[in-house]
Amino acid sequence: MLRITALFAGLALSASAFALSIADLSQQDASGGLKDALTQGAKVAVQQLGKPGGFNDNPQVRIELPGKLGKAAKTMKMMGMGAQVEQLETTMNAAAEAAVPQAQALLVDAVKKMTVQDAKGILAGPDDAATQYLNKSSREQLRAKFLPIVKQATDKVGLAQQYNSFAGQAASFGVVDAKSANIENYVTEEALDGLFKLIAEQEANIRQNPAGAATGLAKKVFGAL
Repeated sequence: MLRITALFAGLALSASAFALSIADLSQQDASGGLKDALTQGAKVAVQQLGKPGGFNDNPQVRIELPGKLGKAAKTMKMMGMGAQVEQLETTMNAAAEAAVPQAQALLVDAVKKMTVQDAKGILAGPDDAATQYLNKSSREQLRAKFLPIVKQATDKVGLAQQYNSFAGQAASFGVVDAKSANIENYVTEEALDGLFKLIAEQEANIRQNPAGAATGLAKKVFGAL
């Protein structure tokens, strides 16, 4: 009888150990594990996008001509004018790929500045809560970093002139809207959107599969969610 009692007591202790919840973690552990996971996600996203073909070969984030100009581009492709469209879009994506490596240090710095209060809200939030935090806290600084790199890349190949020339041709197929007015700003915003999209994917993956986290602390924290 004593053995059976002891066995049930042991099982109960084991069950409670496996049923670790976020409330059982120290604030320091919760914050540290989240920072580890977010740093991991940011670095993976930068590595995937900040290389030749990172944007251009990924249909999820590939940058296409914007707004009504993009619609006109599809029409022009059907009329045998696709080569110019492809050249423009390839150059736009290459400019984004050149800018993205500059993001890593800024993103890691934004993660380091996260408070314990921030971390608690993020861990209780949706699958992209940490990405939303990063977007809000670092997008302005990233934009300022990206824009001159995008401009330098587009100036080097005369993209603005090509783009303006194309926009003039496309005007007969549809009105060119305000979103299409400045190619450097457009590419910069699209690059940022693509970057945060991939970070959000990394975050969701770690939330759904904590074993994929790079550190033991991150595994422990996300395993408790």
